[in-house]
Amino acid sequence: VTGVAFNSNAEGLVTCSVDRLLILWKLKTQCRAYRFAGHAEAVTSVEFSPDGQVLASASQDHTVRLWIPCLHGESSVLKGHTASVRSVSFSHDGYSVVSASNDKLIKIWSVCYQRLLFTLFQHTGWVRCAKFSPDGRLIASCGEDKSINIWDTRNKICVNSYSDYEGFATFVDFNPSGTCIASAGTNSTVKLWDIRTNKLLQHYQVHRAGVNCISFHPSGNYLITASTDGTLKILDLLGERLIYTLHGHKGPVHCVAFSKGGQNFASGGMDAQVLLWQTNFDTLDYEEVLKHNFRRTHIDDPPRLDAYPRSSNFHDEKLESVEVNPTFDVPDKQAPDPIVIDIGPSSYINT
Repeated sequence: VTGVAFNSNAEGLVTCSVDRLLILWKLKTQCRAYRFAGHAEAVTSVEFSPDGQVLASASQDHTVRLWIPCLHGESSVLKGHTASVRSVSFSHDGYSVVSASNDKLIKIWSVCYQRLLFTLFQHTGWVRCAKFSPDGRLIASCGEDKSINIWDTRNKICVNSYSDYEGFATFVDFNPSGTCIASAGTNSTVKLWDIRTNKLLQHYQVHRAGVNCISFHPSGNYLITASTDGTLKILDLLGERLIYTLHGHKGPVHCVAFSKGGQNFASGGMDAQVLLWQTNFDTLDYEEVLKHNFRRTHIDDPPRLDAYPRSSNFHDEKLESVEVNPTFDVPDKQAPDPIVIDIGPSSYINT
């Protein structure tokens, strides 16, 4: 499983996979799933539009597809890249989609007119990820050229660039307020940059292998990470520390995403499983959770937190983390085999 995304009301979850398919899971209706076929190669990324009316997907077949998530399976193909497309993401008004590709290009597409608007050139390696800022005026991208670029969508130029010489970033995204970006790296690190001052704010070394995906909680106070080491970790950005280590996947975890309200998050990985998790940020103080879990969990290694330049508030050296295994807390919630409705690419979207 290479991508997961919730719709706006968290009643639907879409996943994509190297099996070339998208599956739309109806979370309120048990045992119901819709499988969309159309891509000719592995699907690498998927996302709902903000209003939930359109799906965008990226694929190794060099295309981006726009889907109407209904029984008719209407979709349109956006062709322009000359290599695998690694990521796709909507602007927050839903009018545009940005795609990143192994052809070293970033392309911005009109959803309504289903055509290319413009292309951004500067990366010298494969581009792994590109995301719009919340206000739509900026795009953040990262690539295997070890650079993280910030683009101005109005004049279509790169206005800033951050370098990571210890590896390259695999994923990048803006925090909900649009003041910072977070990047996930092949060197097992997660970094937060303030795009107003161009300073590295926080540097987490909490995983034992590369980090493949990150997702901000809607409050902006938490960040969840997915890693090749088989774990998910939740970082408390205000306390600047790791608070949860989550187990459940058998193998590398490729993708993770919070729901729009933050009550749930979903993860997918090499084990072909999608795990749906429930958060407790709003109901429990995690210090109480630490005490509650103390007897049946062990404390994880403290993360390495570096800031360059160092912030005025020094990091607490006594860092604690709770390891959470789903089997400790709940009975087996694995969904039975769903009733799967296969939907083919019947026709193009009517604009």
